Amino acid sequence: MVLLDGTPIRTRRRTGAANRRNYSGKHKAHGLLFLALTDEKGRLVWISAARPGRSSEITTARHNKLIEHLRVAGLGALGDLGFIGLDDDPDNPVLITGYKAARTKPLTSAKNEANKLIARERAACGPGDPH
Repeated sequence: MVLLDGTPIRTRRRTGAANRRNYSGKHKAHGLLFLALTDEKGRLVWISAARPGRSSEITTARHNKLIEHLRVAGLGALGDLGFIGLDDDPDNPVLITGYKAARTKPLTSAKNEANKLIARERAACGPGDPH
């Protein structure tokens, strides 16, 4: 089992037409986006090539064909809610994400408990943790 997450790395603003590619409206900063796979202890297993800061995590994962690579390697992954819909094979899931609540339909207690379990497993384990 590996953990999947993305992170933007801030960079300086570029000049000219290349300026807007690296601007993330979500983070209100210029930068590059990286995806990383880590083991349950937080050790880096894989990191993607840099993508423009405006890219979303799910688009970057699709660009890198991450699900296909995980399936070939026989690995499973835990991801955050930004990766919902990435793994489109319900019979052989490789990526596990939590549940999103709709504005008019709150999560059931079972789905809330599942989200807590996933969040606990995704949290970085410190050296003193029993994990």
